[in-house]
Amino acid sequence: MTYLKTMVNFANSPISSERIVDFLKQEVQIKEVSQKILWQQIVSEAAQERSIVVSSDEIQAEADRQRYQMRLESAAATFAWLEDQLITPEDWEAGIRQKLLAQKLSESLFADEVERYFAEHRLDFEQVSLYRITVPYEQLSQELFYQIEENEISFYEAAHLYDIDEQRRLQCGYEGRFYRWSLKAELAAAIFGSSLGTLIGPLKNEHGYDLFLVEEFISAELTPVVRQEIIDRLFKEWLVRELNYLIHNQ
Repeated sequence: MTYLKTMVNFANSPISSERIVDFLKQEVQIKEVSQKILWQQIVSEAAQERSIVVSSDEIQAEADRQRYQMRLESAAATFAWLEDQLITPEDWEAGIRQKLLAQKLSESLFADEVERYFAEHRLDFEQVSLYRITVPYEQLSQELFYQIEENEISFYEAAHLYDIDEQRRLQCGYEGRFYRWSLKAELAAAIFGSSLGTLIGPLKNEHGYDLFLVEEFISAELTPVVRQEIIDRLFKEWLVRELNYLIHNQ
């Protein structure tokens, strides 16, 4: 595979780095990409200050994990995928190294703060297993509300027949499991202030009107998944602060 640092040959039409930058500007993506580049710089410098390094074995293990996930079962398949992505093995390795470096840095910075943060924000990590019906018209939502309340139709039947979301229709209204913090404040208040089996709504949204049904409330628990989510949240907040400092102190 042959690659040039400032030129990519895409379908035999050379694309210069300047054209890529112009495209990102036109698509209003230049700020987002620039932020990610600066975040990468911040991570690299902070990791170096703390003597955090990523070993070749760690890179290999992550590469193997990614290959398994993408079902790249041979070296030939891996090289074909890299070529299709217009990157070299060295580019891929550099990306993996940066990802692992960020993970190690976040762990180093915030692992000791997880329990305190969880205790202070425990309510945020309460969860709810939720069913939802979205219909386009207020009158229809009201009619469904009364029909469900009067047991003329079940919530699940109504979702299967009327929900505008195809995936939810197939799942009879099942929306998923959500943390309190991931819901809008007014919706979280309505849902967590209700009881199991209580029909909630209609509530207006940008697509129409919602009806909700709570299947289960799940108490907050500091699981490994929640622990990682807390570290990720604290790390992202730290990156934003560091980026603002970098920009305003140039």
